[in-house]
Amino acid sequence: MATEVKKPAEAKATAQPTAPTPQQEPQADPNALSIGDLKNLSTILDIASSRGAFRANEMSGVGAIYNKLQGFLNKIANPETPATAPTPMATTVMQEGKK
Repeated sequence: MATEVKKPAEAKATAQPTAPTPQQEPQADPNALSIGDLKNLSTILDIASSRGAFRANEMSGVGAIYNKLQGFLNKIANPETPATAPTPMATTVMQEGKK
């Protein structure tokens, strides 16, 4: 049975203190979806449907997902504006008509 014996010089070389490792920032999830990704998906659905990529029996499912996606994107784009509030342009036109 053979055993290795380290010499004092070798022990010092392997026992050198290592520099503290800096804390690494958490990396973003590569599978996460951004608002930009969802907007691109909406555009893809629109283009694919206009080019006839979906069969007639698939259109209701595609349309339902498209409508949900559009509703979500509109809600995210205007979180403070209720859906029934008049737009600034409509308000301006109404005020000019009263003068």
